[in-house]
Amino acid sequence: MKEFEAHILVVDDDKGIRELVKEYLDQNNFITSTAENAEDATEKTKLIKFDLIILDIMMPGKSGLDFLKENKHILDTPIILLTAKGETTDRIEGLETGADDYLPKPFEPKELILRIKNILNKTNIIKDRREVEFGDIKINLNKMLIFKNNKQIKINSTEKKIFEKMLNAPGKVFSRESIGKLIKIDKERSVDVVITRLRKKIEDSPKNPKYLQTIRGEGYVLWIE
Repeated sequence: MKEFEAHILVVDDDKGIRELVKEYLDQNNFITSTAENAEDATEKTKLIKFDLIILDIMMPGKSGLDFLKENKHILDTPIILLTAKGETTDRIEGLETGADDYLPKPFEPKELILRIKNILNKTNIIKDRREVEFGDIKINLNKMLIFKNNKQIKINSTEKKIFEKMLNAPGKVFSRESIGKLIKIDKERSVDVVITRLRKKIEDSPKNPKYLQTIRGEGYVLWIE
């Protein structure tokens, strides 16, 4: 596979745009699939693990924002929004919901390719870094171990999922709801219990955390830089 080759899903109700974007991507060594609406995209993502999704905001039926809200926590896939110039509110909402980038229409093909490559470079680096160090802590996600103060501390599969998500986006706030969906827990209080358990494993002072902090009224954030 060539350096930037990846499987990308293009979701847009405009056939002309779908075909044009697919042509750009094919010319740049990407594997490209297309979906004509959010429902079609949902079905395709159930069958295929895409490396990135290009998603139009304004579509009949379910919008791109609807798709993003329903699927972002499940897919864990980078998403670039395609927006009309006047869709500032939708663009901001999309980024707050979890989109990784946006591109207003009309756009230059070269800019789209550069944005895709930048995102894939970042995500590939993090995916390859299964061992992460910060402060006096080393986390090995493959072995499901934390190394701290010359001790090995085991983490379970639930804790691993949370670490993977947060290590992919250090400094990003994750709501209790999004964490709950990730680990399939409905009650926010139960999410708090899991976070407290994680703090005890990585923090010198769990009641005054340095890394895994609470953002009042919003959720939790992992600071590792």
